[in-house]
Parts: sequence; structure tokens; C-alpha cells
Amino acid sequence: MNPSPAGIPARMKITPAVLFLATVITASADVSLSPIIGSHMVLQRDSACPVWGWADAGEEVTVEFAGQKKTAKPDESGKWMVKLDAMKANATGQTMTIRGKNTLSLEDVVIGDVWLCSGQSNMEWTVAGAGNPKEEIAAGDHPLIRHLKVSNPGAEKPEAKVISNGWQQASPQTVANFTAVGYYFARELRKQVDVPIGLLGANWGGTRIEPWTPPQGFKAIPALKDIADKLDQFPAKSEKPDKADPTKKVVSVNIQSPLALYNARIAPLVPFAIRGALWYQGESNNGEGMLYFEKKKALISGWREVWQMPDMPFYFVQLAPFVYKGANPENLARIWEAQAATLKIPNTGMAVLTDIGNTADIHPKNKQEVGRRLALWALAKTYGKTGFEYSGPLYKAAKFDGGKATITFDHGAGLKSRDGQPLTHFLIAGEDKAFVPAKAEISGDSIVVSADGVTKATAVRFGWSHDAEPNLCNGAGLPASPFRTDDWPVK
Repeated sequence: MNPSPAGIPARMKITPAVLFLATVITASADVSLSPIIGSHMVLQRDSACPVWGWADAGEEVTVEFAGQKKTAKPDESGKWMVKLDAMKANATGQTMTIRGKNTLSLEDVVIGDVWLCSGQSNMEWTVAGAGNPKEEIAAGDHPLIRHLKVSNPGAEKPEAKVISNGWQQASPQTVANFTAVGYYFARELRKQVDVPIGLLGANWGGTRIEPWTPPQGFKAIPALKDIADKLDQFPAKSEKPDKADPTKKVVSVNIQSPLALYNARIAPLVPFAIRGALWYQGESNNGEGMLYFEKKKALISGWREVWQMPDMPFYFVQLAPFVYKGANPENLARIWEAQAATLKIPNTGMAVLTDIGNTADIHPKNKQEVGRRLALWALAKTYGKTGFEYSGPLYKAAKFDGGKATITFDHGAGLKSRDGQPLTHFLIAGEDKAFVPAKAEISGDSIVVSADGVTKATAVRFGWSHDAEPNLCNGAGLPASPFRTDDWPVK
């Protein structure tokens, strides 16, 4: 008699179905890992690093890495987790071994800094689609920059696993598909911070901010009570005709609904240890004005809570000028205002793009400079580097004296016109609250604004239109963020 498969009584008749069952039973005993845990990954330095997966209840799982040995047992659901002790940066790839009823070996694991790269299409935009793709791809040999792209669809409940092709080292064969902003950010960091950089690409074109926000974030912001009070109704579902049979309906999660992409693309990353987050989004929330600021607060506080990082660095991109056809030209200016207000939140930073956009293309190609400007904030605020300017001029205060307004700035040292021409896109209003084009002149680190016919100035606006590409910058060549001194209703 042939021997029976493991776990099947000898007298049981062996059928294909029984053999299949035996295979399933055997496979279920194998230790498995979260897909974010894999060969070539970057572990976060100076932080306890969770490593997790699944196994049979009661099975002991041992993880060995860098001289550490940690053991865990699965909970009732089969999930297990260990936390590796904090480690110093190490660019030499090491092997991680996971043992249970089977053994898994992960190769070339390094220790450095991990950054989440999230938002909509301008963050998803790849190196292949950005400026100078041929040259950048050919020069993309940076094995200590590593990228993992998440591609889960929207989800009703927090997902346990990411859908991904795993960690990839930057090379001419792989870098074309990296997030361009994230890659150029990492490349800039690598010039001054000699550690491996990991990028978690959790982004999706055309998406609003609400689906990326966890429930904790909505609950933390009083202005979003209308969403927080209805969280049990989210994510919303939508019905579409089945392509194969139009008489039938296919029910799917509406990816624009609150929680939908947090559940799908952020929750399964938690609690993987990270250094901070990069965010490039807002086009799909255009027209919301300062409500977008409230939503940014919810996103940031929510992510900080789920990662248990109250000071998580959060660096974001202020949208580039773009003419939204049929829209109020002030709508984008109001989003810029909301984005600038986000700087009130500690450990945030904003890259301004008024000089490198394209008013006819919502996806400006110069992602190299976007990544560099985000890196300037990180180098200054997260890595403690000094001796350089990391922000363009940010409105600080206005003083009105007769027909003139004197504007002062933070980060305004060396104010100048980037093209040597008179300063552009300044408006001034008198007592009638009617704005007219203004003359703006540099006076030290201030700007004096005036206009013929305005004898008592009451307000100044700068770059206050979606097609504005003003030329004011500081001595470092970084552009000034649009602003207004008034709080008058938008017309």
C-alpha cells in the first residue's frame, strides 16, 4: 500500500478531493509574511521595527536578523508579530530568517529611512512620465533607494495585506516605474544623508483627500463632524453594469468615499516603521477653500495616531498653477491658502511650485525640482541640516500707511525677482474693497505695494488666481507662496 499523505488516516480512501484537502491543511501550517515584509526592504533605523505575518494558532514563530532573535505566537486569527529592537543605519544587505513549521529567508535587507509617498496623480506620476525620462532612467542606478508600490483597490474594511510586486532597488531596469517625486526626494536626501532610503508608494490618480483619511482623523476635527458622525456609512458603495452581462450589477467600493483608500492602501502598511510622509494632492478637492485645511488636519492627525507617531514629519506640495476650465479663478488660490495654513501644524513643510508649473498641464513635468524642494524641508526639519534656505517667502504681516502696504515675510532674506523684471501678480484694494493691479517694490526684506488711485490701502493679494505665475522669490531662488491679507468672501 502506498503511504498516506500526512494527516490522513491510512484506511481513508484517497481521492483527488482528499489530496487537495491535505494540501490545503499542510499549506495552512506554513508561516507567511505581510507582503510589505520582503527581500530588499528598508527597515527604519533608530526605531522598533515590527515584522508580522500569519501562521497556525499555537505555532511558535522565530525571527532572526542582525544578531537579534525574537519569538512570537499567533493570536486567534493566526496573526503574529515581533518587534525588532532599534538598529543603526546599515547599507550592507543582511538576511532575515523566519522560522515556524517552515523557513523563510529574506535577502538584502538594509536599515535606513522609510518615507510614505501618498496622494493623487502627481505623486503617482512615474519617472518615465516626468521630465528627461531617457536620461533619468539611464542614470537611475541607486541600489540604496528602494520602492514598494501598493495597488489595492478600495476596501470596505481595513485590509490585512497589500497587493504589491515587492521592494525594488532603483536601477535603469526598475526606476522608470517609481514615483518620480518620491525618487527625486530620495535622491536628494542621499546626497547629504548617507543611509538607504525606502519609499512606500501608496497613491492613486484623481483621488480626493477623504478616502485616504482614517476614522481617527475625522473624529479629531470638529469641522468634519458631518463625516465623523456617519463613519458607519463609509466607505460608500456604487453599482455599475457588469461588462459581461449588462443585465447584472457589479457592486464596488467608491474609491472617493471616506475611508476607502485608507482601508485599502494605508491600513495594511501599519505598523511598518517609517520616518515620515510625503503628500501631493488637492486637485480633486479644488473649490473647497479652507475646508481643505480642516481635511488636511484630519489626515495628518489620523496618520500620526494610527502610526503612534505624534510628531511624524509631514511634507507636502502646494499645487502648481493650472487653469481649471469653467472654474472661479480664485478657487485654486483658496486651496493654496488652505495648504499654506497647514504649516501651522508642527512638523510640516510645503514645497511651492508657482515657478515650475504649466497652466495648461495639471501634471507639471519638473518632478526633479519638486522632490528637491521637499527634500530641503526634510533636511532642515527632520535631519537637522543647516546653512541653507529650505522655504520660499511666506507671508508674515502687512502694515498699511496711506496708499501703501508694506509686506514682510518669513524666509524672505534676499528678496528678488527671479527673472529680473518688475514684480508681478500683486493686487491692492482701497476702502471700496475693489482690487486693482499694483506696483510692488523690494525694500530690504520687505515689499512695498501701491497703485495709482488708491489713497488708503486696506488689503493686498499676491498670486491670487489659478493662472498666476509670479516672479517673487528669495535669495535662494525659492518662490513666494500666494497669499492675501484680507478675509473677505470670495466673489
